[in-house]
Amino acid sequence: MRICELRNKEVINICDCRKLGFVEDVNIDPCTGCVKELIVPEHSRLFCLFQEEFEYVIPWCCVRQLGEDIVLVEVKTKEVRKVCNSV
Repeated sequence: MRICELRNKEVINICDCRKLGFVEDVNIDPCTGCVKELIVPEHSRLFCLFQEEFEYVIPWCCVRQLGEDIVLVEVKTKEVRKVCNSV
């Protein structure tokens, strides 16, 4: 599977069956070339003008299944939810 094929796959947490959003980016280990983390922006950004933006940074070891359209992960969402750096 190519990294570009991961983009736009929906990420679902199997712990609570919540949809976390869609894969937007990945972090890669430059030494090994392996994927370290999936970056998934929080999907509820309708009125985010005056709110902080969040993203989920999901370690690759938490990925349980890669499907044709979805990625199943097993995470505690509070532990992987990070504030985005706004410019």
